[in-house]
Amino acid sequence: MANNKKTKYRGFTPAQAEAHKRYMKDFVEIKVRMTADKRSIVQEHAASMGESATAFINRAIDDTMKRDKMPDTEE
Repeated sequence: MANNKKTKYRGFTPAQAEAHKRYMKDFVEIKVRMTADKRSIVQEHAASMGESATAFINRAIDDTMKRDKMPDTEE
């Protein structure tokens, strides 16, 4: 039987794996638990904003932290 694969991709080369390792050393992973339905909503919203779910979540965190630092102006 002939090999009908459309790509010859065989995974990371050793150089790619090393570059990925160097890139990832600057990051940590945080798990967030949510229902599958909520994850879908978050992913769809992020896509509608032209960003990944990770970028959206990071932006939401940054915006909330900025807002939380602002003095309360309501009196």
